[in-house]
Amino acid sequence: MSTSKPSRRRIGALIIGDEILSGKRQDKHLVHLIGLLAERGLTLSWARYVGDDREALIAALADTFAGADIVFSFGGIGATPDDHTRQAAAEALGRPLLLHPQAATLITARCAEMAAQGQGSADMTLPENRRRLQMGEFPEGASIVPNPYNRIPGFRVDDHWFVPGFPVMAWPMVAAALDDHYGHLFEPGALIDRSVLLFHTAESRIAGLMDQIDAGFPGVKVYSLPSIGEDGMRRHIELGVKGRSEVVAAAFAALIKGLDQLGESHEPAPGTLTARPSNAG
Repeated sequence: MSTSKPSRRRIGALIIGDEILSGKRQDKHLVHLIGLLAERGLTLSWARYVGDDREALIAALADTFAGADIVFSFGGIGATPDDHTRQAAAEALGRPLLLHPQAATLITARCAEMAAQGQGSADMTLPENRRRLQMGEFPEGASIVPNPYNRIPGFRVDDHWFVPGFPVMAWPMVAAALDDHYGHLFEPGALIDRSVLLFHTAESRIAGLMDQIDAGFPGVKVYSLPSIGEDGMRRHIELGVKGRSEVVAAAFAALIKGLDQLGESHEPAPGTLTARPSNAG
């Protein structure tokens, strides 16, 4: 039986909308996505925020389509004039927008369902329903991403997943995408994070030790998170290492030994013995 580990894949997030950049709404997708990934032994490699700007979206998507990363894109796939994600994806790919037949069926069924509840009409020739059908126009060759909330789908092109900006829709769609398509990458518990708190140390004192750990333990990230005393804590530095469990233990032992040799006192940081979401590094 093979004992080889799953290959690591970079995973990124595009979070789209003027309302995020203006502060009208606070983004909740980033933290939730980090948590979804951590539960499966995966990590987020990068995140980008882009406003409702067609040209900026085209540039961002042209860049990500050119790479090999798994990308989850949140927002901008509606059919109002300020939604540009579907069109930008098509332009970045150099493909036409086409009404996806399965999406058309789902949207038509949703309109009929709403009409039965006294909300609008099931007549798909009406302007408002023709507008709703535009939400099923995706770049040529795209496949749908099922939406369990209201059946209006998102879309997928290769390893790019486009979901709505509404968390109640987006989060189950992303979880299903991970579970249905990337289970071979999962390593629950394989990534850990261990750190200590330093209360009387300057970062310049530990920079050399960080260089030693970084050079001596490939695959481990060493990080320093200074705090000026938020949340009622004293001013401190959280110094730690994160990566695969089989190498983090040795790297952490070397880190502690190095701190002791420097004469730097330290205390265990809470909640860093097992996999956890982290923005460090």
